[in-house]
Amino acid sequence: MRNLPKVTKYLLIANFALWFIDMLLEKRFGIHLSNVLGLFYFQHGAFHVWQPLTYMFMHANMSHILCNMFALWMFGSVIENEWGSKKFAIYYLICGLGAAFTQEFIWWLTGSYGVTIGASGAVFGILFAFGWLFPDARLFLFLLPIPIRARIFVILYAAFELFAGLAPTTGDNVAHFAHLGGMLFGWLLILIWKHVHWPPFPHKKREETLGKDYSNYHYHRNIN
Repeated sequence: MRNLPKVTKYLLIANFALWFIDMLLEKRFGIHLSNVLGLFYFQHGAFHVWQPLTYMFMHANMSHILCNMFALWMFGSVIENEWGSKKFAIYYLICGLGAAFTQEFIWWLTGSYGVTIGASGAVFGILFAFGWLFPDARLFLFLLPIPIRARIFVILYAAFELFAGLAPTTGDNVAHFAHLGGMLFGWLLILIWKHVHWPPFPHKKREETLGKDYSNYHYHRNIN
């Protein structure tokens, strides 16, 4: 933890702290923080103005938070070291808020809604940034014996999320369009930064081999 850049470290601490408090309150007092801090449809009586921000720090269970925080740890630290803490913090929050906006739009469009929690929208934005900055970085994925380039991984994952969102399976409570919203707003923010002459993004191709398992970070749960 001492070697992590500060924003990534503080995000990890905040997410785990809120998950632990939520779990403790539920077991001891039957209180569910997700009913207050999770994201509800904006016309629902349980909606509050802080929820598009706070839902990013709520998680359903141990596997949910571990998957998201593992990705934040691995990818977020790289992006923060590349951009700096202030720029990374802005990017993370915009991606998370963009994912919330996208989820609200899907609820308005379909008329079907629940409550959404999790950092996955922001994490998908980080994944997009990693693919943008390091398109030729080689990722070793669980159950895949060959490396795959980051940009190919991002494209395939986005295609999968779009397919899964358009053709949901029975019992699927993953907010696929929120994931895509995190990527979309991340892409738009990068384009804005390039237009207003923020510090330049690297253009040289980079060959990096990361021997880690990145396959299970994408859960973004809907809790009814």
